[in-house]
Amino acid sequence: MTKNLDCYFDFGSPASYLAFTQLPALIAQTGAKVIFKPILLGGVFQATGNQSPATIPAKGKYTLTDFARFAKRYGVPLATNPHFPINTLLLMRAAMGLHMTDDARFVPYCNTIYQAIWVDALYMSDPAVVGQVLTAAGLDAASIVALANAQNTKDALKAATEAAVARGVFGAPTFFVDEQMFWGQDRIDFVREALAT
Repeated sequence: MTKNLDCYFDFGSPASYLAFTQLPALIAQTGAKVIFKPILLGGVFQATGNQSPATIPAKGKYTLTDFARFAKRYGVPLATNPHFPINTLLLMRAAMGLHMTDDARFVPYCNTIYQAIWVDALYMSDPAVVGQVLTAAGLDAASIVALANAQNTKDALKAATEAAVARGVFGAPTFFVDEQMFWGQDRIDFVREALAT
């Protein structure tokens, strides 16, 4: 029986990027159906009292080293973005808008944004840069930004973030297999095991 994998994410999280690179293989191995859950990590932090490891110098330094280790293990590129932390409000609203309308551009959009932030290290807090990146990727920047700015999209992202917190989410990425919660890209092996049972 095919199992669902709920995946809560925010583009501003390098761990979410690393997890995203591993999802195709995970899906191929388990046959799981991924249900993406765009959330606003800043809202989650505010609601839960959590904070980015980057706010604690020693932990932030270690985390960057650890992410580099995982990127090497996964065989994927990872750059330290000098503009971190990224304001992902527009980016996550666009992801929500594409997701809730079942738009075929959702996954290509996600690939494009992750590439821009965590490989090309671009300043994706700037809407002008976002527009340039989307256009270069062959995506209609104007329609995506319009979708992001629609009130129902804004409301949906806020509601999804609140629902995530209510479910116990305190960071990203967070995965659920049934009601088993797994936090962090370094828990992919546990996710795989849960999907296989």
